Amino acid sequence: MSELEVREAITRAHREEWARVVAALTRRFGDLDIAEEAAAEAFATAVARWPTDGVPANPGAWLTTTATRKAIDRLRRENKRDHKQQEAQMLHDDAPPEPLGAIDDERLRLIFTCCHPALAMDTRVALTLRMVGGLTVPEIARAFLVQEATMGQRITRAKAKIKAARIPYRVPSAEDLPVRVSGVLAVLFLVFNEGYLATGPDTDPVRHDLTAEAIRLTRLIRTLMPQDGETTGLLALMLLIEARRTARVSPTGELVTLDEQDRGAWDAALVAEGHRLVRERLAAGVAPGRYQLLAAINAVHTSARDIRDTDWSQIVALYDQLVRLDPSPIIALNRAVAIAELDGPEVALAAVDRLEDRLAGYHAYHATRADLLRRLGSSQRSREAYDQAIELAGNSAEIAYLTRRRDQLG
Repeated sequence: MSELEVREAITRAHREEWARVVAALTRRFGDLDIAEEAAAEAFATAVARWPTDGVPANPGAWLTTTATRKAIDRLRRENKRDHKQQEAQMLHDDAPPEPLGAIDDERLRLIFTCCHPALAMDTRVALTLRMVGGLTVPEIARAFLVQEATMGQRITRAKAKIKAARIPYRVPSAEDLPVRVSGVLAVLFLVFNEGYLATGPDTDPVRHDLTAEAIRLTRLIRTLMPQDGETTGLLALMLLIEARRTARVSPTGELVTLDEQDRGAWDAALVAEGHRLVRERLAAGVAPGRYQLLAAINAVHTSARDIRDTDWSQIVALYDQLVRLDPSPIIALNRAVAIAELDGPEVALAAVDRLEDRLAGYHAYHATRADLLRRLGSSQRSREAYDQAIELAGNSAEIAYLTRRRDQLG
């Protein structure tokens, strides 16, 4: 087996087993920190040994066993418990299995468990992305538009707070779900985004494993909470974006933007399901939340047979509602893109330039400026903006697209 095939096998094992390993170790040892570090050590051992020894017949069981031994070794070294009591608990784990509670799925149960309301929203989302989503600290930092060191400290502080406050690792009951679901949806949205357009330079530009898993888990939440409008909205949003996946990257590995995509290649069944869910929420007569508005915007995009048929006035009106709910600079940037189609690139550029203080380190900010400057005929300034966007971008398909657009300036 080649090194590439071994690494692919490890990647599959990581995707399928990470949450289960972390959950099992956390239940057994009562410590998220130990669970994550032992799991990480087990995967590191796999990377070192599998290329030589070969991939085991049951990678998940191998990883769980190895991670358990790593955790035991660490506890012994740190002498955290009385030796005899520790040996008895670790070597004779006869405790009855914990009841499943309201959630049958292992990964979703762990996400709800980690999204504890005692932690600030950003903190619980970041911690859960690391512990359960399997995202790296750099990937999480890019999702939050902060430095890697800052995000690492935030996750470390969250673990310390769990220990200091003795927040229990407890399977959530049905009564716990409403107060935790907003954090869970935020986690799944960010996992989906990382799959939809991966931020790292060493991954595929589109990671279907992440988008598919985020959709699967959101469907499960909708089954648990069918009346929750934001869950339905998030599912609709994911489906309408996922429907365009195969049209988003060219055979040469370059990003294909919405205006250039072959709309006949979109998944018609996913588009239809997404539209149905959007209509369902509109018929409910309840003020829409953030995900419902984002889904509605995508429904307008996917309703147009051609980019020229897009109802930009409706999209801007939806963004106006969204900005009132979520005045984040990312939403303001996306609204400016729609404004460019409705009121022209000059008006949009003025709106984009007002975001510089908050988005100077975000590649999409510079890419948007570059395109608007190109449309205004300012080639030199556009080239400079493209250079900044390329320097900050991590996605190979996006870099290829931005480089081509820059080089077309002449």
